[in-house]
Amino acid sequence: MFGLGGMNPKKMQGLMKQMGISQQEISASKVIIEKTDGSNIIVEPVSVTKIKMQGQETFQIVGDIKEETPEVKMNEEDIKTVAEKTGKSEDEAKAALEETGDLAEAIIKLSE
Repeated sequence: MFGLGGMNPKKMQGLMKQMGISQQEISASKVIIEKTDGSNIIVEPVSVTKIKMQGQETFQIVGDIKEETPEVKMNEEDIKTVAEKTGKSEDEAKAALEETGDLAEAIIKLSE
């Protein structure tokens, strides 16, 4: 079995340097990843390490993860507009707006 459990940390650093690998600790209190759907992944508290290897830089992020989804912002005027354009109730219009997050998409969804 291959293992490096007993290796001296200085020897390990030397070996990594010979292989062209470098690590750098980055001081951070929080990491936020903004996803394409508008939600966020938040890592806090966090430990971040930047690793350079073979011309590539990667980041290792370790910590407690929490996801946040954006709140859908709508007003009564939007709800009434969707209800009028689709002939649906205001409750149905509100539900469609909450689901889609977009006035035009809510109208299309209820018009199908």
